[in-house]
Amino acid sequence: MTWLRRSFIAGFFVTVPLIISVAAMVWIFRLVDGVTEPLSVRVLGRAVPGLGVLLTGGIILVVGAIATNVIGKRVLQRAEYYLLQVPVFKTIYAPVKQLIVAFSPDNDAGFKKVVIVEDPRKGMILGFLTKEFTLDRGHGAERVAAVYVPTNHLYLGDVFVYPREAVSYPDVSVEEGIRIFLTGGMALPNRLISTPYDHTDKPL
Repeated sequence: MTWLRRSFIAGFFVTVPLIISVAAMVWIFRLVDGVTEPLSVRVLGRAVPGLGVLLTGGIILVVGAIATNVIGKRVLQRAEYYLLQVPVFKTIYAPVKQLIVAFSPDNDAGFKKVVIVEDPRKGMILGFLTKEFTLDRGHGAERVAAVYVPTNHLYLGDVFVYPREAVSYPDVSVEEGIRIFLTGGMALPNRLISTPYDHTDKPL
């Protein structure tokens, strides 16, 4: 009975996330196909399975190519500026874009690194480095780091400012850090190597 119970629990936690992920992907594909199916029927005379997914991927690729072009980037920025003047659109679009941009490794506004901070009140804290800057409180400039610590999965959290001397850098990528927070720490490796702050480092 012990073996059966252990095996069932292990199988449950393996199969349920897999089934949910596959079901979500199938639902998205069907949703996109459902939107583009009338177009394929009108143009080609019949429904083409998977056409919506290919069309969506093509549109994203074209928009990405435009966004990397100087002129196209300015056009998109201008269009985004006008759309953000719409109150409802701004309320939804702005937070979603900020969240996605934060996870983009190619964006300067995204998470820079995973860090571990020695906090005298809370112990060792794992978070994301978002900015390094200097802080002047009247007795000289201090080099400090802004650290984002998620408190509810990833989309809600707190921002703390620590002296750079309190920050160290574990051998964990941003993608791995996201996985660690999504799993409540269960994705942490069995052994971490953390590099301390180097005074010769330049701000990121």
